[in-house]
Order: sequence, then C-alpha cells, then structure tokens
Amino acid sequence: MLSVVFLIALACFVAGYVLYGSYLARRFGLDDSRPTPAHTLSDGLDYCPARAPVLFGHHFSSIAGAGPIVGPVLAAVAFGWLPALIWVVLGSIFIGGTHDMGSLVASIRHKARSIAEIAREEITPRAGKLFLLFIWLALLLVLAAFIDLTRSTFVDDNGVAVSSGLYIVLACLFGFSLYRLKVPLWVGTAIFVPLVFGAIWAGQAAMPGEEGVVAAPGSFDDCFLPVLVFYCFVASITPVWILLQPRDYLSSFLLYACLLCGAVGIVFSGSGIEYPALLSFQSEKFGFLFPALFIVVACGACSGFHSIVASGTTAKQLSRETDARRVGYGGMLTEGVLALIALAAVMVLATGSDMLKTKPTQIFAAGLGSFSAVLGIPEEAGFSFGLLAISTFLLTTLDTGTRLARYVFEELVGRRDWWMKIVATAVTLGIPCLILSVEVTVKGEKVPAYEVIWPIFGATNQLLGGLALLTISVWLKRTGRSALFAVVPMIFMICATLWALGQNVFFGLTREGGLAAGADVVRFISSLVLIVLALILVMEAVRTLGGKRGGKAA
Repeated sequence: MLSVVFLIALACFVAGYVLYGSYLARRFGLDDSRPTPAHTLSDGLDYCPARAPVLFGHHFSSIAGAGPIVGPVLAAVAFGWLPALIWVVLGSIFIGGTHDMGSLVASIRHKARSIAEIAREEITPRAGKLFLLFIWLALLLVLAAFIDLTRSTFVDDNGVAVSSGLYIVLACLFGFSLYRLKVPLWVGTAIFVPLVFGAIWAGQAAMPGEEGVVAAPGSFDDCFLPVLVFYCFVASITPVWILLQPRDYLSSFLLYACLLCGAVGIVFSGSGIEYPALLSFQSEKFGFLFPALFIVVACGACSGFHSIVASGTTAKQLSRETDARRVGYGGMLTEGVLALIALAAVMVLATGSDMLKTKPTQIFAAGLGSFSAVLGIPEEAGFSFGLLAISTFLLTTLDTGTRLARYVFEELVGRRDWWMKIVATAVTLGIPCLILSVEVTVKGEKVPAYEVIWPIFGATNQLLGGLALLTISVWLKRTGRSALFAVVPMIFMICATLWALGQNVFFGLTREGGLAAGADVVRFISSLVLIVLALILVMEAVRTLGGKRGGKAA
C-alpha cells in the first residue's frame, strides 16, 4: 500500500513537470536568445555562469534545508499523513513550483536583483524597503532554527560532524580543481563524489562508539555552535566558486542518493502503512488543521525562502533562461519527493511507537535506514547516512542563508564594499546567536530552541512566499501578461498565513494570566510585526495594480 501511494504521488510530480512546467515556461516567455545577468554582469565573485547540473545542485541543496523533512514529519505526526500528502503534492505543483520559477525568472529580468528590489521597482520604493526588512527578519529566524537543528544533529552523532568537516574540505578542493586547475567536470565528479561518500565511512570510523578514535561522542558538543557560526561567516564572504558552487554540486549527489535509497526502499520493501491517515483536526501543539497544516509543512510544498535563494544566488548563476524551468520548477518538485520520503518514514510507524517521541530528523533517518535495507545497506549505516544527508541540507541552507542575509543588509544600507560585507555578515550571525543563547522553557520544561522558533519561522516563511507571489503578480500585470496563475496561489498563501499569525496575536491577548515570559512574548511580538508589515505591502501592491503607478515591459 505504501508503494502504491508513493508511486501515484511520484506520477503526479512527473505530470506536473511535463504539463504545468511547460505551461509556466510559455507564460513567462523563456528565451535563450536573451542574455542572463550571469553573463552580462559577470564578476567572478557573485555573478558567475554555471552549467545547469551544477546550478541545479546548488539550488536544490540550498532550498532543501531541513524544511521538507521536519515540516512534513511534524504535520503527519500531529494530524495524520493524508492531509500532509495532499498538500505536498498539490502545493508543490501549483503553488511552490510557480513561486520558485516565477521568482527566478522575475529576478533575471531585473538584472538578478532580489525579490525585494523587484518589489521596489514594480510596486513602490517603500514597499521595497519594507520587503527587504521582512526578508532580513525571516532569514534571521531561518538561521536561528537551522543552526540549532544542525548543532543538535551533530550532538546526536559526532561522526556526522566529522564527516561534514571532511566534506567541506573536499568541496573546496573540488572547486579549486575545476576553476583553477581547469579539470573537466566529469573527471572532477568521478574523483570527488566517491571521496564524499568515503567521508561518511571515515566519520563513523572516527566516532564508532564510547571509545572513538578521535574522542568519545559528546566531547565536541560545546564547540559546535562557534564552529558553525565561523563556517557561515567565512562561507558568506568568499567567492561562490571556492565553496558555494562546488559544495552544492557535490552535496546534490548525497541528496540524489538519499532520494534514490528512499524511493527504491519504499517501492520494493513491501512496507505497509501503520500510522493513521487522519489522526485529528486539531493538535495540542499546532492548533486547528487549517491553517496549521500549511504553516507547519512549510518548505515541503511552498517556501518563501526559495524566492530569496532564486533571486539571490541562483539568478546570478543562471546561464540560460530555459534552465529556469529545470532549476526553479524542477528543484521544487524534487524537494516535494524528499517530503514524500519524510512522510513515508512516519507512515510505517505504529501510533504507539517510541520513535514518534524523538526528533523529526531522527524519524527521517530511521525511516531511510529501514528503506535502504532493501539495497543491502545495514540499517545503522542507513541511519547515519540519513543524518549526514540532513546535516548537508542544513549546512548548505545555513551558508547560503547567511550570504543572502548579507546581500539584503547591504541593500538596506546602500553599501557593497568589503568592509560592509564583513559588518553585514557579523550582524546577521550575531542576532541568531543571541536568540540561541537564551534558555527556552515551555510549560516548565526546557525544549530545543528550534521547536519554539519553528511555528514563527513557518508563518514568516509562508507569508514571505505569498508576498513574493504578490510581487510576481504585479510584475506580470505591469508587463502586460496574464497573472491569474500567480494571483490565485498568492491570495491563498497570504490569507492562510495572516490567519495563523492573527491566531497568535488573539490567543496572546486573551490567554488567562496574560503573556507568559519567553516563547509566548516572542511569538506575540513577531506575529504582530509581521502582520503590520504584510498589510502595508499588500496595500502598496493594490495601489499599484489599481493603476496609480506606471511601468515598463520586461
């Protein structure tokens, strides 16, 4: 039964790419005769043309993060797997794919500027500034949540931390061999991809148990936060060819292997579905199914973060316009497949399983280990591989997110010199560190910071997606194109997320005894600020669509 459900969902994705992807390509008027900013503005630092397979690897690795794993797992455990499955499939095809591809195309038509800069040009300058501020705040939440998730993953398995460090070194060597030694891509791939998989074995060999060769598990735990922050800082200010492009290209093979092992295991394992399709319409942790489902699943179906990646780093590397369909739309659907595997990891569990009490990352890794056994891979090795894959998603999101936040900060202050790169990166990383330094207590119990941040991140992320679709809609309308295919998902995303944020504000004001210290205050203030910013942006866009501001074709 599990294999049947998975194959039907997979067939929907294939049909979506062929049919709806072609429709979007026609609506956006993709034309390879039009040079992209990667060529016209090439500088060897940020603007750097990349071959489609390399760019797809960067884009997919950057957008994947932990979202399509953590979100679907949390939603499936809370409500049952069926609502999450329907939203992942339909959301990825008609909303997330439209959002991602639209953000990428709109950016390359505006000299690879960010989605906020497009809002400034197409809506109003004030809208652009507010959007920049909104994006920067959203990225701070992304970094805080994912730094904490990465740290907890390394704590769970120190061997994964060692493997990740080796992988980063290999990525730098791969980049140097490609861009300085001029090694052909296929030769570099044949050499370095096996070495990356060898790093998995090396990490586990170095940390085999209580008496590891390097050190006992847990002995590095206190070092992970400063090391991660330092890594993000360096990765943010170095040229993309040194680390960003080669690391994401190599990591894509880990992600493909993860998808292949999961998909083959699901199809041929013969596993049945144990978890209920519909558990409840209300969750104690997240509230009612609507709108919680669309907030919690987050990146598994639509993610505003993708618009920042698409218009931040990907647009600066897109070599041909027609690659936008493969990279933007195809990347979202591939992430949807990853979300399906995460859901399958929950579907095979019985309702009383102890695994349901663990972290979403561990549920996913355990599921992947079980599915990989079909290929003759020991479950323990599959589990470690799953954790390493997650850490890879997280690391790529972390350093890409830091670089993107640096871009946004530079746009806000209007400076792009080397000194500002350092200042912007330091400020961007300093605030998440401050957030993570505060002890988080919920109902008298200490909980991981990401669990408190996740609902805020989810709402912020989805609202950002709605506002990105709003900007794309305005751009399409001002250039004389039909915008209905972007307007409908835009209305849905904005309404669902404003509803969710409004609930946070309402419950914060009406809760008996007022707001509690800590998590409640953060959620209340964040929700209120985001609602105000979003409403101002919507009103600015309505004024523009009403004809109060002219435009030009693009």
